[in-house]
Amino acid sequence: MQRILLPIVFCVFWQLPVFAQLGGQATYEFLNLSPSARVSALGGNLITVRDDDVNLAYANPAMLNPLVHQQLSFNHNFHFGGISNGYAAYGHHLEKAQMSLHGGIQYVNYGTFDLTNDRGEIEGEFKASEYAFVLGAARMVDERLALGANLKMISSRLESYTSLGFTSDLAAMYIDTAKNINISLVFRNVGSQVQTYREVNFEPLPFDLQIGISKKLRYLPFRFSVIYHHLDRWNVIYDDPSRENNTISFGDIDTERSPTSIWIDNFFRHLIFNGEFLLGKKENFRLRLGYNHYMRKELTVENFRSLAGFSFGFGVKINRFRLDYGRTNYHLAGGINHLTISTNLQEFKK
Repeated sequence: MQRILLPIVFCVFWQLPVFAQLGGQATYEFLNLSPSARVSALGGNLITVRDDDVNLAYANPAMLNPLVHQQLSFNHNFHFGGISNGYAAYGHHLEKAQMSLHGGIQYVNYGTFDLTNDRGEIEGEFKASEYAFVLGAARMVDERLALGANLKMISSRLESYTSLGFTSDLAAMYIDTAKNINISLVFRNVGSQVQTYREVNFEPLPFDLQIGISKKLRYLPFRFSVIYHHLDRWNVIYDDPSRENNTISFGDIDTERSPTSIWIDNFFRHLIFNGEFLLGKKENFRLRLGYNHYMRKELTVENFRSLAGFSFGFGVKINRFRLDYGRTNYHLAGGINHLTISTNLQEFKK
């Protein structure tokens, strides 16, 4: 356990002084998009569950296990403005090597744009898209400890600008089946660009150190998880220039906040809460809900009520297929809908 905790402590204290703002600090931000409807319904992050869902290995490769053998999944997410992203994944278990593998591709299509000159005259059209090709593996190194790693090759094309990069995800997962508790530690997006957009400096990637815990209740078909993201930095509150001199938009006076209030707000912005009801003898029907406090604080319009930060969804297994739906509420303008269809190829051999 000390071998795991020491790197965490080092990273926390080393990274404390970094920028507060999270968005706009790194390239390839699409790597943080939810890979599946299940994850979207659970607040956009799920690194603490180890079952037959191969999509979870996209963020936490340590969850790979024999149950993902020949699992195949297709996901599509409908974003605003015609933007869409998706993820396709396949899992395989090597019995002799006692190792579980997965492969997948994450994509985002930003649509078609007008190509204009410096005078605003339209000269044509262009498209923009990004892809991440994923390979990962995991194995049990102890009866309660699993280790896993992902390697991702990233290809990005924005008009005539192209970029290539490589990242990895490193994960450890502690599994206590007697108490139905899982604890995960994940180093996400550790890597670098190898080809930049034109002749510009290398840009940082969206690194994120996460830790999470899940607990499945003994007498109730319910599992909850709490994930703490950006463990590598403390201050994640956006420094809004409009709040300087204690003023906000439209000339209103902003009440000065106490240090305690700021500390509590910043702490909870790191947290994602989610829960999943596992209904039926084989848990074939599932209800899900999640809450992302950071998303709510960043995307709520002041003085207006909204469901920003809240998410929900469900999953149902019909014959050989599992169908999942997830909805994430981003803003007053609306939310996004995520669909998943998955199956196990072994069931077609029966």
